[in-house]
Amino acid sequence: MHWWASPFPLPLCVELGFPPLNGLLWPLLLLFLWYCYRMGSDLPPPGRAHPGGKHKSGARRFMMLSRGAASGPRGFETVSGSEASGAEQAAPCISMETSEDEDPDGREYLTPVPGRPLFPAQASASGRKLYAALQEYAKRYGWVGMGRIHKALREQVRLNDHSTIQRPHLFFLPDVPSVPFFPRDAHRHDIELLEAQYPLILAEFQAVYQRGVDSKLGWSGPKAQTGFPLYSAGVCVAGNCRSCPYTYRTLLSLRTFISSNSLGGAGFVLLGPGVTLGGSYGPTNARLRCHLGLQTPPLCELVVGGEPQRWSEGHCLLVDDSFLHTISHKGPPEDGPRAIFSVDLWHPNVAAAERQALDFIFNPDL
Repeated sequence: MHWWASPFPLPLCVELGFPPLNGLLWPLLLLFLWYCYRMGSDLPPPGRAHPGGKHKSGARRFMMLSRGAASGPRGFETVSGSEASGAEQAAPCISMETSEDEDPDGREYLTPVPGRPLFPAQASASGRKLYAALQEYAKRYGWVGMGRIHKALREQVRLNDHSTIQRPHLFFLPDVPSVPFFPRDAHRHDIELLEAQYPLILAEFQAVYQRGVDSKLGWSGPKAQTGFPLYSAGVCVAGNCRSCPYTYRTLLSLRTFISSNSLGGAGFVLLGPGVTLGGSYGPTNARLRCHLGLQTPPLCELVVGGEPQRWSEGHCLLVDDSFLHTISHKGPPEDGPRAIFSVDLWHPNVAAAERQALDFIFNPDL
């Protein structure tokens, strides 16, 4: 009979003739636990300074906009200090530094500071206000997906340097595909819905038009081009919406209607006979303007970016009015005014996160 010096039985693998694994697994387990400990101890908790105290004003972390797919959201990736100089040349970088002031809750947060001056001396007060709103938005919801908007605000002072054929006067979102007229497929759902409701929208327009075109009855604008707004700069005109309940419900059914910021609006628009309005730009390329023809005399024309088009009753045109555009009604007085229902829709290439941020930045209440 064989007696063992150890009171513990041998592992089953030894009894079966296999080499023991304990000697290999234990070092690997200890190495993994040590790695997890180091990874957790190297990074400070979110929203707090390093254990040694607050960051000095010169301590910075370089964050680089990730170059993901065009259809996906864009975020930030960190780069090491040795790679920072090369990364700055390869992709636009944003320098990050901790704010010296703490928020009311006593926590610090990172504020993006570009490597070059964000707003030169000639920057307008409106540009500074927009960037302050973006910072407030990012403080609440983060910087993920804000790459194009941040770039747009950095280059806000150079709006006048854009091509004369497309020059929005308020906000230009870069890297957005633009053509003067967009195909129906860009907003098929909303266009088909508007055209399906054309008889009801036309009936409500005729009702408010026959009451008279007067500012006391909800109409506004110059005599040459008068409007009956349901939404004006992101604000619902309650009295006019009550006069057109079916049209108002149709607006609420649209998926891409800009109803929450000052870039959007909707309403009936008249253009009198013999009137030509030209040489104007819309406020932004982040939206498309949809025109539903209600009353379209034959000698009415819309020219956008040098491309002419005509309205058709019961059908929609998708227009990027950030291009130079002119409209004209060269018909005789007996033709009556041209009438359309105009609705502002999001550009199809503006992502959901960017739409939410623009709603915040251009909030009518700010």
